Amino acid sequence: MNPKDYPMMSALQSLGLPSGDSEGTADSTKRFPDGAQYRFEIPSTETPKMLKAVIEEADRYGLTIHRMSQGSGAMLLSDEEMREMFRMGKDRGMEVNLFVGPRANYDTGGMWAAPGGKVIQLQLRGQDQFVYALEDVKRACDLGCRSILLADFGLIQVVGQLRAEGKLPRNLIIKTSAVMAPANAATCRLLEQIGGNTLNLATDLNVNQVGAIRKVVKAPIDLYVEVPDGLGGFIRHYETPELIRVGAPLYVKFGVRNSPDIYPMGQHFEATSIALSRERVRRCKLVHDLIQRYYPSAVMSKAGAKDLGIPEI
Repeated sequence: MNPKDYPMMSALQSLGLPSGDSEGTADSTKRFPDGAQYRFEIPSTETPKMLKAVIEEADRYGLTIHRMSQGSGAMLLSDEEMREMFRMGKDRGMEVNLFVGPRANYDTGGMWAAPGGKVIQLQLRGQDQFVYALEDVKRACDLGCRSILLADFGLIQVVGQLRAEGKLPRNLIIKTSAVMAPANAATCRLLEQIGGNTLNLATDLNVNQVGAIRKVVKAPIDLYVEVPDGLGGFIRHYETPELIRVGAPLYVKFGVRNSPDIYPMGQHFEATSIALSRERVRRCKLVHDLIQRYYPSAVMSKAGAKDLGIPEI
């Protein structure tokens, strides 16, 4: 870009925003509170059996998994299933992150299925559903959850306000969902301002675009380096060292391309879901080794870091 051709670039700079993606090439000097640059996250870990499979595979490969996240929603887990997952997470020093269950594409409306309406899928449809989502968050927190995954701007803001007032745990982590697909620094800054503690970016951002966002936000960035088909299906393992360099602190996430959408998860395809959990950890091992080859000085957190949303049970 030539600044003379784009006079609004200086307006963005006056607002504390990057004037272009070219500003995203520098090494990030930001870190997790423990001084680390990156952590590993295994998403789509829906049930205790899937979490057990993740732990078994991590032990087999000698990996540290810092966070597991779930997508079906807390409403599709029983109290005992949640407690079991929380116990495993606490024993491992691992964050256990649960989605809210209520969402537009679970509801009776039809806009989410229309070609132009898919953007509403995981948002909340109406105030009744908003209440149901808050109840889902409260129930999970009452059972010991300290990390929740949200996909609605209003819900992020309200949960953040309730957390600040002590009506929800003050140490509750709010993780924004990848389906929100924030793709620029201004949107990411807004998500951070309304309560987001860790930000899932759009899956197709290039290295410089991630770096430009990092210049503005302090919150950790979450980014798939292997993306489920429903979110793009990219396999970008080799970019991981550069993404860590410009995007730290960064949660490196692993989907599996060429695999079914498992939401909402149930026993009717449990074997496939467990196999996918194991394969996500194998993909993590591949990327772990790649980081050791190409960016061995990059610092990874140890298990049990104090800022993780480790369950309290």
